[in-house]
Amino acid sequence: MYKPFDQMPAHSRIWTYTSNRKLNASEVEILSSRLSAFCEQWNTHGALMPTSYEIMFDQIIILAVDESQLGASGCSIDSSVRVLRDIENEMDIDLLNQGKVSFIKSEGGLEVNSILGIKSKVTEGILQAETIVLNPVVQSKSDLEKNWKIKAKESWLGKFFEN
Repeated sequence: MYKPFDQMPAHSRIWTYTSNRKLNASEVEILSSRLSAFCEQWNTHGALMPTSYEIMFDQIIILAVDESQLGASGCSIDSSVRVLRDIENEMDIDLLNQGKVSFIKSEGGLEVNSILGIKSKVTEGILQAETIVLNPVVQSKSDLEKNWKIKAKESWLGKFFEN
């Protein structure tokens, strides 16, 4: 059963998925409709779970489940991945590849890069120690609020800034 994201409790489990490109307004609308429909029926072993989603920067999907009464089963998580895979194919985007680094550009907005080319962004000075990066390993809504946006030097990227 869908609940607005801001009404999900802090302990809700979350998953973040980053698109390889920014979505336009009509794509965000389609995505929102698909995710709302999915959340309305997302269940574990036939029992509906309180669920939600948020689309941030027109590029990041955050799925949330309140597991306080029912934990998300492997099958229920697989169903979310199937929906995301369908969305990938329909919109020609890459959501499930976790080999991306996302950071806030100095002029605002989000930049998403392949992990393989991130060192060049550091060398070019585009990605600096104080740049805010998005921590992809947040696991709860409270983590999202406290530990999602961190300085690059405080993330695994810190090794590029050690001197």
